[in-house]
Amino acid sequence: MTAYYNEIDPYAAQWLRNLIAAGHIAAGDIDERSIEDVRPDDLRGYSQCHFFAGIGLWSYALRLAGWDDARPVWTGSCPCQPFSDAGRGLGFADDRHLWPVWCNLIRECRPAIVFGEQVASKAARAWIDLVFADMEGMDYACGAAILPVASVGGPQERDRLWWVADADHARRQGRVGKGESDQAREERPAPRGELVRSMRGPWPPGPGQVNDIPVLVDGSSGRVGRLRAIGNAISPEVAAAFIEASMETLEAA
Repeated sequence: MTAYYNEIDPYAAQWLRNLIAAGHIAAGDIDERSIEDVRPDDLRGYSQCHFFAGIGLWSYALRLAGWDDARPVWTGSCPCQPFSDAGRGLGFADDRHLWPVWCNLIRECRPAIVFGEQVASKAARAWIDLVFADMEGMDYACGAAILPVASVGGPQERDRLWWVADADHARRQGRVGKGESDQAREERPAPRGELVRSMRGPWPPGPGQVNDIPVLVDGSSGRVGRLRAIGNAISPEVAAAFIEASMETLEAA
């Protein structure tokens, strides 16, 4: 199956193409339209859909966590500027508040698992409340954690809010209730609580790397584009740690 990447920034989109060609992230198609122009029918046939894809580090993180490229999942890091302490503070009134648009695609397509990330600011608390209210209204089970880059051995805090939504929790809960004895439930190992993994690359990144991913935008002198792409990128090590812990929790449910 092919992955779908939605990324409006041309520089980041080219970076995605180079990383796909080098085999660092899942093979797929890149859609450079605004997410506001994407329709549910455009997403049919894709096993994985990555929105606000940036340079594809959600795909890379999924691989780090042992998530097969063919296993269905949606990911997205909605623009943080409306809720960042460094922004204009417009919040939900900001044109870059695009959660409602992504939410509509989720509602129409109903992916089994959705992973997301947002800045961990005070203003983002209202944002995650909205996300969870919308997802729970669609019968998803939701969870979140604030994790810093330092949790995987990085040299800075850079707190981020990581969240997951699972559409299949009701079936698993029913299975546990019917097929498992009280003693078996008590003896079942608890999911791992700590979300710290050993780091997989040099910190800070080397001149040709983002974490341990090579910078593969050859033939471009756009230093501003490179810095913007890196600055907007998630930490794949932290994302992988969150994915792994989420997988353990979901499988134990």
